[in-house]
Amino acid sequence: MNQFGGNWTNNKIEILVEYAKAYLTIMNKHRTFKTLYFDGFAGSGFIVKDNKIDVNVTVGAARRIVEIDEPRPFDVYYFVEKELKNFKLLEQNTKQAFPKKTIYAVCEDCNKKLVDLATFLRNPKNKSFRTLAYIDPCGMQLEWRSIENLRALPVDIWVLVPTGMGVNRLLEINGDISDSWSERLERFLGLTREEIRKYFYRESETLFPDIKSIEKEKNAIDKSAKLYQEKLKEVFDFVSKPHELKNSTNSIMYHLFLASNNETAVKIGNDIVKKYNK
Repeated sequence: MNQFGGNWTNNKIEILVEYAKAYLTIMNKHRTFKTLYFDGFAGSGFIVKDNKIDVNVTVGAARRIVEIDEPRPFDVYYFVEKELKNFKLLEQNTKQAFPKKTIYAVCEDCNKKLVDLATFLRNPKNKSFRTLAYIDPCGMQLEWRSIENLRALPVDIWVLVPTGMGVNRLLEINGDISDSWSERLERFLGLTREEIRKYFYRESETLFPDIKSIEKEKNAIDKSAKLYQEKLKEVFDFVSKPHELKNSTNSIMYHLFLASNNETAVKIGNDIVKKYNK
């Protein structure tokens, strides 16, 4: 089973499930459309918190979505999980547990399958499909170019962005970011090294004309969330306000966004996010 991430894990799943039910309620009125659920980092279907005193098992997003039957289930489910151990459990907890539903599970890289999803939806034979996607990486495995492939497609996508856990940690205070970390930031944010430097750091004069003082922005986590939101707006017509996921010390770890080309979808997403932000 997946390692339990914290109390915020429950919130992000509840947001997704509540939105999925609202989504299916609307799609239930439009039966000419086929509904596809895509999960790019599906895990095992269950999440476990394990210590010597207590064991707390949470039903993961994949299983929760498959369990939805009212107002209607999705027509097709497509789960992606790269880790073989989790993948085998995922098949047991979804495909084998619900044999009457059309469920596909693949042991593959999410970035590749997002490209395949875009290709599938652009095929005129599949124009009746409407997709709800959920991208919940444990780190910065998602590449920006994968998101770009979804431009102008009928996809509502929830994306968990590791603003505190990922981006902020790679942004060294003195601006001296290693090549490997810089490459990860570039792939994840879809920016060049120089663009990242200009956005997250300030340069000021020193006593020596040829030497600049470099200082990291104090609100780098908030800035990374705003940046990703703006990047999503380059691909989708509408992007929700973020849901902040914090740890036990009230530090922001992730921001959760919904992006869509449907204004009503994001209005619904904002209403759900507003409730959980309280």
